[in-house]
Amino acid sequence: MANTFGTDILIQAPDPASAASFYVQHLGFEITGEEPHMISLHGKRVNLFIEKGLPLGPVLEVTVDSVEAAKRRLIENGCKVVKDEPDFPRCYVRDPFGLIYNLTT
Repeated sequence: MANTFGTDILIQAPDPASAASFYVQHLGFEITGEEPHMISLHGKRVNLFIEKGLPLGPVLEVTVDSVEAAKRRLIENGCKVVKDEPDFPRCYVRDPFGLIYNLTT
């Protein structure tokens, strides 16, 4: 199993523009994309996406060989699916230690 963390981190905020402004002003990020419900801030090593919504906490991206196999294995070992939208695609999983990640291939 050679899974890897991606360079993307997603957070949710009721007002993505306000949150993006904070990261631009105080951490030097640059807004690189704006959609109706998402603002992108790409950096040299980390890409931050701010999605409109109630905060879940940071969502990291984990690349796996098979999303379905990883999801099944993780659920069997105490993880909870927070959001599963195969058409998007996204599958957010919260592990027993509180970390939330999006499984991707």
